[in-house]
Amino acid sequence: MNPITAINEPFPTPSIQGAVDAATSTHPQGRFRIATRKLPISKSGPIDEMTERLGIPVPEMIFGDNLVSLTHAPSGWSLAFNAYDALDHVDKTEKNMLQVAYARDWSSSREKTSAGIKEVVKPYDWSYSTDYDGTLAAGAQAFQPTTKEIPLELLKRRDPILFFDEVMLYESELDDNGISIFSVKVRVHEQRMLLLCRLFMRLDNVLVRIRDTRVYVDFAGDYVLREYTAKEDSWANVKRSLFMSGRLPDDITIALRDANLLSTLLPTVGRRLRGQAVLIWVYFGLKALSGVERRSQGLGVIAYFESRMEGSTRTERIHAWLYTLMCASAANRRLVGI
Repeated sequence: MNPITAINEPFPTPSIQGAVDAATSTHPQGRFRIATRKLPISKSGPIDEMTERLGIPVPEMIFGDNLVSLTHAPSGWSLAFNAYDALDHVDKTEKNMLQVAYARDWSSSREKTSAGIKEVVKPYDWSYSTDYDGTLAAGAQAFQPTTKEIPLELLKRRDPILFFDEVMLYESELDDNGISIFSVKVRVHEQRMLLLCRLFMRLDNVLVRIRDTRVYVDFAGDYVLREYTAKEDSWANVKRSLFMSGRLPDDITIALRDANLLSTLLPTVGRRLRGQAVLIWVYFGLKALSGVERRSQGLGVIAYFESRMEGSTRTERIHAWLYTLMCASAANRRLVGI
C-alpha cells in the first residue's frame, strides 16, 4: 500500500522521498531559494497525531505536509510556513472563544442553557484564528523592529512574474457557520518578491477577520521585511459598508466571500513591522572585509557596508557590524590556526 495514501501515513512528512520531491517546486532568485510543497489532505493517522500534539481538534481540511519556505543560500537563513506551527498559534483557552449568531436563541429554547451552549461554543478558539507569521530556522537571526515599509508602489508595477504559487495549509467551515482559511501565496519578480500568508475567517452574522503576513524580499539588496496586519469588524458593520457602496443583496452575499475586497473595508486592529535578518548582512559584511566586492566596486569597507545598509535603522546597523566582526574574527583565527 502506498504510504502517501494510506490511512496511517506518517506525520508530518510522507515516507516516500520521491513523492515529496515531485510535490515540491523550487525557484532560485538572486541569492535566495523559494520552495513550495503541495500534497493531498492529511489522512486520519497524521491528523490524530497532530491533534494530540496540539491539544485541540484540527480543521476539517488540514494539509499537514504542505510547506512554503524562503532560504538565503549563503547564510543559511530560512523562513518557512506550515500548518502545524500555524495551528499551534491558535488560542487553546476560553479567552478568545466566539459564539455563533444563533447560540443565545438556540440555548434559550432548552431548559439546560449551559449544557446547550457547550455544544456550540468549544473550549478553544474554534474559529482557528492564528497570529502566525512564519517559522525561522533553528539558530537563524530573528527579525529586528524597523521603520522601513514594504514598497507598495514597486509591487504595483507590472513586472514579469517569474514564479507564482498558492499553497493551502488548512480550511474549516466552522460547523456550517462560516469559513476559516489559512493559505500562502508567493510571487517572484526579477528584483523583488512578495509572500502573502493570510487567515480569512468569516463567522456568519458575527464577525469578519483577516490577518495578513507579508514578507518582502529585495534581491538586489538582499534584505527582508516582514509585516503582520490584523483587521476585523462586526458582521453588521461589514454588511453596512457593502450596502453603502451600492451593492445589491445578491452582490453582498458574493462580496462576503471575497477576502481581497473585504480587506479594503475592515479597520486595522493590530500591526507589527520587522526588518532585515542580520545574518544576511553578515554575508555582505564578510565579503566586504575580504575585499572581494570592495576591489570590484572601488569602495572602502565602511562605504560599501553603508551602501548595503541604506535605509536601515541604527540598531540594525550596529547588530550587523557586530556580527560581521565576530564572524571575521572567527575566520581569522581559523586562518592562523588558533
